[in-house]
Amino acid sequence: MEPIIIVLIILVVLVFIALMKTVQVIPQASAAIVERFGRYTRTLNAGLNIVVPFIDSIRNRIDLREQVVPFPPQPVITQDNLVVNIDTVIYYQVTDARAATYEVSSFIQAIEQLTVTTLRNIIGGMDLERTLTSREEINAALRGVLDEATGKWGIRVNRVELKAIEPPTSIQDSMEKQMRADRDKRAAILTAEGIRQSQILTAEGEKQSAILRAEGEARAAALRAEGEAQAIRTVFESIHAGDADEKLLAYQYLQMLPKIAEGDANKLWIVPSEIGDALKGLSGAVGNFGPMGSGGGSAPRTTKESPRPRREQPPID
Repeated sequence: MEPIIIVLIILVVLVFIALMKTVQVIPQASAAIVERFGRYTRTLNAGLNIVVPFIDSIRNRIDLREQVVPFPPQPVITQDNLVVNIDTVIYYQVTDARAATYEVSSFIQAIEQLTVTTLRNIIGGMDLERTLTSREEINAALRGVLDEATGKWGIRVNRVELKAIEPPTSIQDSMEKQMRADRDKRAAILTAEGIRQSQILTAEGEKQSAILRAEGEARAAALRAEGEAQAIRTVFESIHAGDADEKLLAYQYLQMLPKIAEGDANKLWIVPSEIGDALKGLSGAVGNFGPMGSGGGSAPRTTKESPRPRREQPPID
């Protein structure tokens, strides 16, 4: 009985192993390459798949999702003979599992080497400044070459990015100094523009203030002149309305003479010629009321012309 039990156990184990090899479950977004006696038979897609045990074998399981592969920095020489280290990142996706298995031995390594050689060809035709400012152009050119070359491998390159471009240390120091000088230059220009604008605004403000001040002074002078003219007209009308005689006019002339001479700046003043006639009348009026004229009689008087006032000559400085 014991040999029979052992044989049954062996048969059960073989059946279990056969079932395990017959039923193949492929995850989503994956594929498996099936070979029969070492020859490609078919590609298993996602889901439950049946294969012939001990005859069919799974050669390779491939992930069909988009993959991201960073490559180490690669030294590249620019057109102006400067060595820069460039880090690249490749985004690719397997579109044909059979081609990715049989057309190339290791598509990751092939993509890396192709990226390095293509990058050197592209950067070799650019100088350092253009290399640093033309990332999009480099990415587009690199992606076009890689996508064309990897199409027969069943690989689609979706995106290529330059992660870092590192020029030599001496060049970095020179670039930092240049950028610092440019920043200082822009700051000086902005400061000068600010000062210029401030001076312009200040000048405009002073101009407007002077204009308004002049307009105010002119308006005030006009109002003063108008007031003085009105006062003169009023006095003139009052004098004519009161029918003033020569005595009153002479007295007013004498009262105005000190006012004319007031002020330190009045070095020269002119006495009107008419004041002589007025003074004659005034002296005659005063003579009529003198002691000789009291008592009702008229004493003989000697008429003497009053000397006409001389015009003051300006002092010699």
